[in-house]
Amino acid sequence: MFSALKKYLLIPRLIRLSSAAPKDPLTAWDKYWGNVRSTGATGDVLWDSGSAHELDGYLPRLLQLDPTLPIVDVGCGNGSFTRLLAQHFPHALGLDYSANAVDRARQEAAGITTASFAVCDLTAPDAARTVATALEAAGWTGNANVFIRGVLHVLDRSGQASLAANLLPVVGTRGGVFLAETNFPGTPVDYVSHLGATRKFIPAPLEGAIRGLPMPGRFGAAQRAKAFPTSDWNLVEEGSTNIETRPLSNPSSPDLIPGYYALLRARQPK
Repeated sequence: MFSALKKYLLIPRLIRLSSAAPKDPLTAWDKYWGNVRSTGATGDVLWDSGSAHELDGYLPRLLQLDPTLPIVDVGCGNGSFTRLLAQHFPHALGLDYSANAVDRARQEAAGITTASFAVCDLTAPDAARTVATALEAAGWTGNANVFIRGVLHVLDRSGQASLAANLLPVVGTRGGVFLAETNFPGTPVDYVSHLGATRKFIPAPLEGAIRGLPMPGRFGAAQRAKAFPTSDWNLVEEGSTNIETRPLSNPSSPDLIPGYYALLRARQPK
């Protein structure tokens, strides 16, 4: 009982930190990525573990997608997953809302000819055309696969539905969508406590996210069913997974956040 009460003493500090975040999401994300000094296992970015371990766990599902198609990494950030995906698909296109994120991704992928990047708001009405143009610039036309990791849980319900609808023309008849999202079961206080925050100490990458970014939610089977309705999508597989952060509590291994994954294909007219 005392430890639970002690945990909630964090609330005033969390309120102070989060009140500094820009109210406009695009401003918040662009400012966040503009302030990132380093990435990977010792870097500033909470969700960049600097390892291929998490993606390796997804590969048995990802490789159920058509391996001859390019793959689009939605919300690519600094491109850590885009670069890994380029090792398993003929081309990986990383897309992000933030121009600063895309600039950084291009820098970190210098010399990798099978990866490219573009600025794109996947919730915008013209998103599918933007994706097609970016793929064409990389030499690809037609359908593509889609990878989403840690994007849907930071969108509201309307944004989730818009993003999913915009993916239908991207995947077409041959592509598919693999998504992995944070699905933490507790409150925001429980969430940051799980990642090592106390009243006296908050790990720097976690504090940076709290200070600069919109408050995340959770995305599991219930949210997926609303965003990807059965009228448009066939669910191939779903289950539990772990989202890896950069090492916080132990410098030799990433911290884990309970997550959810799903593999989907667009429903074809009969």
